[in-house]
Amino acid sequence: MPIALLALAIGAFGIGTTEFVIMGLLPEVAAEYGVSIPTAGLLVTGYALGVVAGAPVMTALGTRISRKRMLMLLMALFIAGNLLSAAAPVFGLMLAGRVVASLAHGAFFGIGSVIAAATAAPGRQAAALSLMFTGLTLANVIGVPLGTLLGQTAGWRTVFVAVAALGVAGLAGIAALVPDLPEPQGVRIRHELAAFRSPQVVLAMAMTVLGFGGVFAAITYIAPMMTDVAGYPSSAITWLMVLFGLGMVAGNLVGGKFADTRPMPMLYVALTALAAVLALFTFTAHGKAGAAATIFLIGALGFATVPPLQKRILDHASAAPTMASAMNIGAFNLGNALAAWLGGLTIAAGLGLTSPNWVGAALAGGALVLAVLSGALERRAPAGGGAGASAEPPAPVPAGH
Repeated sequence: MPIALLALAIGAFGIGTTEFVIMGLLPEVAAEYGVSIPTAGLLVTGYALGVVAGAPVMTALGTRISRKRMLMLLMALFIAGNLLSAAAPVFGLMLAGRVVASLAHGAFFGIGSVIAAATAAPGRQAAALSLMFTGLTLANVIGVPLGTLLGQTAGWRTVFVAVAALGVAGLAGIAALVPDLPEPQGVRIRHELAAFRSPQVVLAMAMTVLGFGGVFAAITYIAPMMTDVAGYPSSAITWLMVLFGLGMVAGNLVGGKFADTRPMPMLYVALTALAAVLALFTFTAHGKAGAAATIFLIGALGFATVPPLQKRILDHASAAPTMASAMNIGAFNLGNALAAWLGGLTIAAGLGLTSPNWVGAALAGGALVLAVLSGALERRAPAGGGAGASAEPPAPVPAGH
């Protein structure tokens, strides 16, 4: 595997840490600014919405410069956003810093996916993608717990300074290790948008929304579920989330291994098992051992879908994949927000703290239906008539245009 993946993984680690660490620091942030916990929760919502909005905008802005240079600019934006959050004297500026940092998220993973696949050996593209995303999964195992501990002992502002330092390391790594690949001649934003005419691209993004949305329907409410239903002390939540992160690491590596050779069977198995495990969680959540095992499986099965889905995006938008790849990252955050909202509705309706698990099972089941449909369409497509044809390579244009 190319050493450039190390730089991408470092950047992914920093991005994953800043996205999730805020959840463990909300009480401290709310207390310092004198706002309520729900108001402080806007730091989570604002980041997610910034990812969804920033993915297409930042990708569009980067169509006229090299992918390496755009990655460096995105990491600089990420650093600036985290430093603004660390120094913000009022809550509004703290929120602005979170949004600024989030704008780099989708485009970083979108462009990084294209570079990882382009620099990998033939037949190893999905494995390369999974190694880049390992940085994101390790953030939940190492970065978030350590960041939470650092914030509780040295102050939450220190956490965002440390994350900015990770961004500096990622920026230096990209500058030194990522090759400056030539851009496809004549590719413009209209060619990137043409990829969305492919049914397979749209289906893959919809599977991302529903599949990983199913994971977050349950995980969003893991703290009250584990303390009030399973009987864990609140101090155990951090380590349960580490267990979830370890599952994500394992699932990511397994998904990457099989996505290069048997991507659709990988999706069928992972989504079927994910729907079943989420439904089972309604019952295993009543015991400590069963709940812990199920949390690990949810992380593993959920993230096992990431490499094959991201690779399908790259395969079916092969002529101009950057926008579609970045938008698929935005689809993760859209699914997370949608699932958290739906899960909250079931709790508010009095169906109990385990009711979001049924929402998650239904969403994962919907993703499985879409996967079966995608596979059927692919089998019926004529040879060479894959969806990548919907974004045909543009004709070469003279240099300077």
